[in-house]
Amino acid sequence: MIQPSPNGHGRDIRVLIVDDSPLAVEILRRMLATAPEMVVAGVAGNGVEALKLIPEVRPDVVCTDLHMPKMSGLDMIREVMTRYPLPILVISVSVQEDQKQNIFQMLEAGALDILAKPRGGLQSDFDVTAHDLVTKVRILSGVKVIGRRRAAAGAAARPPSLARLAAAPPRIIGIGASTGGPQALENVLHHLSADFPLPLVCVQHIALGFMGGLVAWLAGRCHIPVRTAQEGAHPLAGTAYFPPDDRHLEIDDAGTFRCSDAVATAGHRPSVDLAFSSLARHYGGAAVGVLLTGMGVDGAQGMLDIARAGGLTIAQDEQSSVVFGMPKRAIELGGARQVLPLDQIGPALGELGDGHVSEAAARAHASEPQRQEARWTGNPKP
Repeated sequence: MIQPSPNGHGRDIRVLIVDDSPLAVEILRRMLATAPEMVVAGVAGNGVEALKLIPEVRPDVVCTDLHMPKMSGLDMIREVMTRYPLPILVISVSVQEDQKQNIFQMLEAGALDILAKPRGGLQSDFDVTAHDLVTKVRILSGVKVIGRRRAAAGAAARPPSLARLAAAPPRIIGIGASTGGPQALENVLHHLSADFPLPLVCVQHIALGFMGGLVAWLAGRCHIPVRTAQEGAHPLAGTAYFPPDDRHLEIDDAGTFRCSDAVATAGHRPSVDLAFSSLARHYGGAAVGVLLTGMGVDGAQGMLDIARAGGLTIAQDEQSSVVFGMPKRAIELGGARQVLPLDQIGPALGELGDGHVSEAAARAHASEPQRQEARWTGNPKP
């Protein structure tokens, strides 16, 4: 799920392997040994052993299987994210492209990336799998992980009121994300009620073949409909749209979806920049842009375009971001009018939607005397 990036910290990367198969552990050791900076700091046969080892070996990355005795990989991920927040890579035969439910359960629990074991076993495609493993571990070793706290008593901080910052009544919301994005998107969209009045255009960087699984997973966890955008369709109120797999998603001059296989922008297809810039062109100050956690800079220029058009723009803050790359660049460019922690973004958008409904009702109420006069006099009023 995470885009490749060179490792720049120039130190050993300590890896904890969690797998109940001695053969799998040995092959993973050999794969990691192809990179001189990789050090296997410890090995555990299940989640219970892993939780005991983590404070002792202090790994930079945890590589875990899914199905294990005593404590599964899923349960272990939840415990790790609560007790010792660390980057977690799931390596399992049960996270193939056709097993999307398992994949998004892992991501929901806190895993940052997935590596499917070849169906013929780790030895069946050693060189390719070793390259993928080393690349993913290098990336994850540089990620700052935010822990998953168990629910606690007390109300969450009230989000700021955003309606007063909008130059025009909002008509559409764009959301962009990359590394850590599936969890962040779920957090934001889950806060929106079933009668939320604005359409949303969402762009997530994700590996080829997984966009449909992301849409299905989010659809099962949100109150609003979550769908794949269809070429030529108009965005509907209260619906979150994602691009088809490996396609850009834009709003054209007619206000309809344009899904294209045009060249990747800065290495990304779909591109957050292209989506956001199209919202700025068509909706102007009535567009809202939200840029969530992610590696790189995609979306920063698009956020700036929305801000320059008079639209409201929100960047996720550093503390709550898995990777503070895309939001940071938007802030540096001056494209973020608000910087909020993740848990305030969804409620703030919900309040923005409430304001939209109230304003629409006020406009309807204000026009009622005109309609009454038209009925009394027989003269139509606009």
